Amino acid sequence: MSLEHIRAKGLFLVADPHLADHPPGQRLEGYLDQILAKLAACLERADELSMAPVLLGDLFHWPRDNSNRMLVELIRLFGSRKGDRTVHVLVGNHDKYQSRFTDDVSLAVLETAGAVRLMKEEGPQFVLDTDDGPVLVCASPDGAPLPKSYERREDDPDTVIWLTHHNIRFPEFIDKAYSIKELPGIDWVINGHIHRPQATVTKGGTIWANPGNITRLTFTRRSMAREPSAAIWTPGCVELEKWVVPHLAFDRVFPDQELPPEEQELEGESNFIKGLERLAWQRTHEGTGLKQFLTENLSSETPEGKLIWELYEEVISGE
Repeated sequence: MSLEHIRAKGLFLVADPHLADHPPGQRLEGYLDQILAKLAACLERADELSMAPVLLGDLFHWPRDNSNRMLVELIRLFGSRKGDRTVHVLVGNHDKYQSRFTDDVSLAVLETAGAVRLMKEEGPQFVLDTDDGPVLVCASPDGAPLPKSYERREDDPDTVIWLTHHNIRFPEFIDKAYSIKELPGIDWVINGHIHRPQATVTKGGTIWANPGNITRLTFTRRSMAREPSAAIWTPGCVELEKWVVPHLAFDRVFPDQELPPEEQELEGESNFIKGLERLAWQRTHEGTGLKQFLTENLSSETPEGKLIWELYEEVISGE
């Protein structure tokens, strides 16, 4: 199989922008322009460093029904970038509709327009040609399994990177689906999906990294404390280099009100916010499985739980 070759000094990794026309969760107005500005800043920095830009999934917050204005802005931002400057995008769970990547999702529009190169199938994606030698860049998009190993072919580069968008058991997420272990033949696993940055873990010959996303989505103390950052991979590194993305202060993008109790932050987002977001999805995006989700994740005994269930009944009754 002949793979595309990209000439660059390394990878500039941008995780989970979550573009949306309307502010998700408790974000204030101006959200779309703020995230577009972050993406533009990341691409400018990648060019300054001669890095190949890669998005680690969830470019969009909602997979469909995004405005023409947003899509046009993205085509302008990404579409002029050709050859070594092409933006490669891993397909995340938010980029798919009902767990499927189909022609009617917004990410498919960008692909058809030739604005981005999608990583939508598992396996080798492109060869990164660096001053220190070639690197094989592979990927597992959302829904594809993580490899147990990779058997290098005779003409494969010595270094293999695997990009993922999965629930992986990093130190703060030990209950997630995929354990961290050595994957023979794979030197790096670099993950999106988990928004909270995680400590790099080395198991045998495999380094696992989760740089965290560039967009603060949750109104929590953790979001207040952290800096939205992209990450840089270069040959021979043992840690990703952090690059803080230009961003507004926390109190300019979230409401001026009391933060939720810390016990609601264990999974990075309160059940209250999760429930409200999915109620919005049910009302405006034909969401499915809402009742099952609420039953599995929300107690009807708490004040916030009772409120969300009341909102649910209002939505399905069409009031």
